[in-house]
Amino acid sequence: MRDPRYDILFQPMAIGPLTAKNRFYQVPHCNGGGYRDPSAAAAMRGIKAEGGWGVIFTEQTEMHQTSEITPFIELRLWEDKDIPGLRKMSEAMKTHGALAGIQLAYSGINGPNFYTKEVPLAPTALPIRTFTNDPVQARAMDKSDIRNLRRWFVNAAKRSKLAGFDLICLYGAHGFGIFQHFLSRATNQRSDEYGGSLENRSRFAREVVADMRDAVGDTMALTMRVSLDESIGDLGFSNAEVREFIEMNADLPDLWDLAQGTWEDCSGPSRFKEEAAQEVLVKGIRELSSKPVVGVGRFTSPDVMARMIRQGTLDFIGCARPSIADPFLPKKVEEGRIEDIRECIGCNICITGDMTMSISRCTQNPTFMEEWRKGWHPEKIAARGESENVLVIGSGPAGLEAARALSLRGYDVALAEAGDAFGGRVARERLLPGLSAWGRVMDYRLYQIGQRPNVQMYPGSELGVEEVLDFGFQNICVATGSQWRADGVARQHVVPMPGLGALPSFTPDDLMAGRMPKGRVVVYDDDHYYMGGVLAELCAKAGCAVTLVTPAAFVSDWTRNTLEQGAIHRRLVEAGVQIVLNTGVTALRADGVEANCAYTDARRVIEADAVVLVASRASNDALYHGLKARQADWADAGIRSVQIIGDAAAPGPIAWATYAGHRYARELDTGVWGEDWGDTLSFRREITELAAD
Repeated sequence: MRDPRYDILFQPMAIGPLTAKNRFYQVPHCNGGGYRDPSAAAAMRGIKAEGGWGVIFTEQTEMHQTSEITPFIELRLWEDKDIPGLRKMSEAMKTHGALAGIQLAYSGINGPNFYTKEVPLAPTALPIRTFTNDPVQARAMDKSDIRNLRRWFVNAAKRSKLAGFDLICLYGAHGFGIFQHFLSRATNQRSDEYGGSLENRSRFAREVVADMRDAVGDTMALTMRVSLDESIGDLGFSNAEVREFIEMNADLPDLWDLAQGTWEDCSGPSRFKEEAAQEVLVKGIRELSSKPVVGVGRFTSPDVMARMIRQGTLDFIGCARPSIADPFLPKKVEEGRIEDIRECIGCNICITGDMTMSISRCTQNPTFMEEWRKGWHPEKIAARGESENVLVIGSGPAGLEAARALSLRGYDVALAEAGDAFGGRVARERLLPGLSAWGRVMDYRLYQIGQRPNVQMYPGSELGVEEVLDFGFQNICVATGSQWRADGVARQHVVPMPGLGALPSFTPDDLMAGRMPKGRVVVYDDDHYYMGGVLAELCAKAGCAVTLVTPAAFVSDWTRNTLEQGAIHRRLVEAGVQIVLNTGVTALRADGVEANCAYTDARRVIEADAVVLVASRASNDALYHGLKARQADWADAGIRSVQIIGDAAAPGPIAWATYAGHRYARELDTGVWGEDWGDTLSFRREITELAAD
């Protein structure tokens, strides 16, 4: 039964001519699928409808050919041919009574138009603002262009209605939407009636909303997503100005959708942003308009959600990442199953799908974007196959997820852990600066496993080949993880680094075990994800004089895909870390490290008392290969299968490990591991139809 404290979250609420069944509002979010994978995206949204969300939105949908953001893969509504794919999505959204929304985006100053080759249009002629500093500029719109754009919005609204959507969100936040570009003096330097005063800069928004109401307003609700604060200086659209804008145009949309000005700020990872981090920017805005307000802030706690509504700060709880981590979050709150919620850890691995133009992943929810491709459901799983039991060796994220999912299928599972505590790498990494929320990966799975009578857990059980053969388990899952290499092998060095032993050297495993360097420390990062930056911060907090050296042009280079690279750089500078970019380490010396320019190979010595080598990881796969060498003995031992998964197979981010554990559990006893493995595709995909000649 639902806790009465959360009743307020399930009160219906009007949005224009429509009524949402509850206050759970999945705000627009990308998924790496877009126009390339429409059925996968539709099935993903449909699962959220089943999970109880009252409002569900698409990702940003490009509404005209003159504004697109190739290479990023978003939805498109350029012509009538795009309607069937979007209708499939809206129908999936509405299967359980949710309202289906589409976010119409005209990217303007953010749209380089690499695919269409159209000249970008913006309020003012300025260089295109993209992640990659594309050498393209936008042309300033004249009055004719503005009239055309108003008409294009009306055309898109009509198509949205034909596609079956209930709501339209006009995108004016994160720097990506044309409405923000008109509102901000940084991107609107016009001297006509569309520029200058805030009233003038608001004119375009008023005109578009009026046009769209005339076209579809009787049956559809119009929402506007606006920037809470661009945080870019005096010319930026500030929090004070957004409040003035809303008060000036109080009844303009049917709902105000409030989001931080930059995507990096709005979707900041848990390492830098707490839950409800935007509350101070939102508080009081609800009082400026009679229209409902939705806001975001990586809400994972039902108590925080209820408080935000009870205090009148928000009318709807906006969620993107939490709705990915657990599409059934509303239903679990409604059913009184708070402890079963897979809480978002704020790692932003989901965002990397969009940034890398691939299918998104989620560290907590390995079924995300596999609902259609593989037929995976986040809350349902097939009953076990012919065999009855499984020995899972290793309790890191891969082993824990495998054990959890296997137990749900009905297998008897033994989980053996060589150490005294369960959790593997997650148990260690959660103790590093800013990564405490990552422990939810372990906490969720250990709790779920603890509710299952068919799982037995054995800490302090380091197993050898003979012991495994003697136990009599039918299936062996080797999830023994990996360890950081101490020889510097990664990208710059494919063989051990020269000079090993000349200087005290440490690995990330050393530091996580409490063995810390002292004095002047060089952190050499040839991994390029989060670990190098985190350990540099850790050493600085311990009193070391830290120099971070990396061959990349950015600190923690790959975290540009998780929207935290800039925050990491700032954090390290604040901690006193000296940052040396485009520089490798060629050798260790007694007095420090020999460094080289990544481009010219010019050498110099950086004096140091110790070095932390953040290189690559080596899989702990000896047990697996030992078992494979004894394959002739499997039948006598009753063994039907031996598989290696997660970091033990190939090290990767934690999301790769939970996915591997889940996939193992799903595929056991399905026959996919036969001699012809890999001859057929392991997932469904859609192929673009050839145009008629």
